[in-house]
Amino acid sequence: MALLQTTKSDAPFLESVNPRAAIPGGVLEVHGVHLIRSQSSDVPMPHATFGETEASLDLARETRAVVRVPVGAIASDLVLHRDGMASNVVHANVGVPMVEEMHLVSNPAVDAEGNVFAMVSGPRGENVPVSIFKVGRDLQVHPFVRDVMNVSALAFDRSGYLYASSRHEGVVYRVSPAGAVTTFAEGMGLATGLAFDRDGNLFVGDRSGTIFKISPEKEIFVYATLEPSVAAYHLAFRDDGVLLVTAPTTSSNQSIFAVDEHGTVSVFFAGLGRPQGMAFDFDGNLYVAASWRGQRGIVRIDQDRHAEVIVSGNDLVGLCFLEDGCAALATNSTLFHIDLGIQGRALI
Repeated sequence: MALLQTTKSDAPFLESVNPRAAIPGGVLEVHGVHLIRSQSSDVPMPHATFGETEASLDLARETRAVVRVPVGAIASDLVLHRDGMASNVVHANVGVPMVEEMHLVSNPAVDAEGNVFAMVSGPRGENVPVSIFKVGRDLQVHPFVRDVMNVSALAFDRSGYLYASSRHEGVVYRVSPAGAVTTFAEGMGLATGLAFDRDGNLFVGDRSGTIFKISPEKEIFVYATLEPSVAAYHLAFRDDGVLLVTAPTTSSNQSIFAVDEHGTVSVFFAGLGRPQGMAFDFDGNLYVAASWRGQRGIVRIDQDRHAEVIVSGNDLVGLCFLEDGCAALATNSTLFHIDLGIQGRALI
């Protein structure tokens, strides 16, 4: 990251920004020198700007400041202002909204052409005008599916058909590329998370504690049993065929579970707060919407099981990787687009 020196020796100077990205409402921790005037408590609080957008500081110390990303901020130059002096410029990577006024409860999904699909789940038992929206590569938004109540998860099969679970009806629906909806499986309880394995079997999380396996011939098996979740199950397969599962509860210390090919459940990673949607990059690193050490965002867990927050943001429930290193991040109400420089891996 190139840094530009300021001309005054006591002007604030920014050295680094962490994490690598944020969405509005998230925080960026800035390290540097002269961020506040030392030995002084009666001067105005420093402030920051993202381009021309003003931002407040949650914390300011001589060598550290926590900047709250304001609504309306975009990827731009971050500058700290103090006592009429401006710091050098560092780049702040901020996600921008693609679609707002949604009701997202899990990962968006992306098809082979790069179109993104996101649900409007709605309160349980209530119909919404549009159940699934399609966001084209040109970021134009189009209604795609109507009249499916309480969509809880989305997943594509290898043939390009979209599958949607309904937690209200316990049904998994199959949606053609043209948007035609048919029933694929019923009796799935409070159906939430969806994921396909390499053999084309569809796995469905029932919020009351069961993970079902549905073969391509629509034979249904109980694959594994976990503790009930207060929200949903979120599913993703590793390269080795192990199914990873999150099941958010009210606890602030939760695990990602691993389910092997025999249905045996073990703990893959512990210590997260309310882990939800997951995705993998090309190298097999896992990304999960969760809290880690008090910060909410997208947490990267590498193959040595070291964790770090790479995107700061509140209310994140899921993500999917797009082309050219970009990702779609889902909060409860908004779908964001952000360039993370990460090559994603398909979920099937």
